[in-house]
Amino acid sequence: MRTSRTSRTRRAARVLAAAAALAVVLAGCAAGDGSGTPDDVVDQGYQSGDGSTTTWAPADRVGPVDIAGTDYEGGAHDLAQLRGDVVLLNTWYAACPPCRAEAPDLAAVATDYADQGLHVLGINSRDAAGTAQAFQRELAVPYPSLDDTSGAAVAALQGVVPVSAVPTTVLLDRQGRVAARVLGLADGSVLRSLVEELLAEGDAGPDATPAPAPGATGGAAADPAAVDPVGTADAPR
Repeated sequence: MRTSRTSRTRRAARVLAAAAALAVVLAGCAAGDGSGTPDDVVDQGYQSGDGSTTTWAPADRVGPVDIAGTDYEGGAHDLAQLRGDVVLLNTWYAACPPCRAEAPDLAAVATDYADQGLHVLGINSRDAAGTAQAFQRELAVPYPSLDDTSGAAVAALQGVVPVSAVPTTVLLDRQGRVAARVLGLADGSVLRSLVEELLAEGDAGPDATPAPAPGATGGAAADPAAVDPVGTADAPR
């Protein structure tokens, strides 16, 4: 009788443990908690953002952003040399699922707007050269990425605008100032709208104020809770 009772107790404990594990899995698969902020899953390998987009009017922009480094092919890059053009920076690494998902849109944007004055530069702080280059070949990425295993490039960017989520996409205006940020998976149509608005500023003058992209929040007065799911500041410092 005692053995039977002990066996039942152990089976019940195993059932409860399995139920708890299933609850964790289901929570990890959920899109969010209903508040617009995604749930980050422990040990998922990346800190997710919800794709929130924030734009800053020219008068509110901070910068210029100064980043220099070497890509995986040995090429040197310095943002100071790109002043006068629009720059799109994207943080990523090969094992990050949303990074893979957004890569085709980023590649298309880089190709379609290259002749109009857009430069796209990836920043990878995790991967060795072989892993990063395999990702670039597999997904036909046409733009270079900085080998930032030292963390220097991300630290320089983080010093101006929070980039805690991976991926994060940051757009710089022709003066090298932060004009927009997308936390998490970037939507291709939103990227195109942001790029076109910044390219158009060259025709209207540096003080032209772009309209917010679809789904974006405008200006430095944006609610930090709505645009920054990782709990950092809502505007460039």
